[in-house]
Amino acid sequence: MESTIWTEKYRPKQFSEIVGQKDIIAKISAFVKSGNMPHLMFSGPAGVGKTTLSLVIARELFGENWQQNTLELNASDERGIDVVRVKVKDFARTRAIGDVPFKLIYLDESDALTREAQQALRRTMENFTKTCRFILSCNYSSKIIDPIQSRCAVFRFKPLEVADVKVVIDRIVVQEGLVITDDARAALFEVCDGDCRRLENIMQSCSALSSTITAEVVYSMASVAKPKEVLELLSFAVRGNFLESRKKLLEVMLEYGLSGLDIIRQIQKEIWNLDLSDRKKVELVDKCGEVEFRMVEGSDEYIQLESFLAFVMLVGSR
Repeated sequence: MESTIWTEKYRPKQFSEIVGQKDIIAKISAFVKSGNMPHLMFSGPAGVGKTTLSLVIARELFGENWQQNTLELNASDERGIDVVRVKVKDFARTRAIGDVPFKLIYLDESDALTREAQQALRRTMENFTKTCRFILSCNYSSKIIDPIQSRCAVFRFKPLEVADVKVVIDRIVVQEGLVITDDARAALFEVCDGDCRRLENIMQSCSALSSTITAEVVYSMASVAKPKEVLELLSFAVRGNFLESRKKLLEVMLEYGLSGLDIIRQIQKEIWNLDLSDRKKVELVDKCGEVEFRMVEGSDEYIQLESFLAFVMLVGSR
């Protein structure tokens, strides 16, 4: 295995290589073909292609000169007002190299910018429109002030669908000479949850152990409990066997090294597979939310999880 991280190795270089987000890509490629575009804002969960699409835009616009004409900043590291006043302004006020009349500034994780930095940014975006275009990437667009949002064309990304994830898996399997079972494919989609970056990192870790990827290896490398084990511990509680359910919970958490927050999120997914009425399932999901809130606020994880299993037993016995 090469030392190169697969996330960089398999990053698309042109629009046709990007998997998923077809509607967004169609609109962006039309902007690029016209040789002009507004400021852009990409909003959505991690690992769905926001940074990749931004770099592809730069490559398509500027060709070989894309690095000289593109400034990439991670706002979570450098998020103060000085960054906007110095780095961004200095880059924005100079002309682009080549035929395209503007440069490109990509601000990753821009929802981490302080409000003061965002206020400074709105003026910069306004003053340097002739020589510069901004692409802002964020997980939560609500954390970006309204004046900046109104200056951008906002695109909302969604997690990759099963078919898109399978395309990425097949591409990597062929190029890396791996063997993968059908169960492992299903497991990879289960643990990555539409996050392509997480998918590639897990596959790289699995390939370091063996060229044959199985579901067992995927779950162990992802530090995620097998869904059937989570379902089993819930089934014990539904049938009124609290002690067995509690014992299974501790086994699963210790075996996979899971925190309370990790296991409660997996429990929430498996509730829908229980043999209960929809009304009872909704009650359990509601309780999941309460338990997670209590854990985040600092309550003891094991007490909260045992309390949840006791609630499952009471609901199941009704």
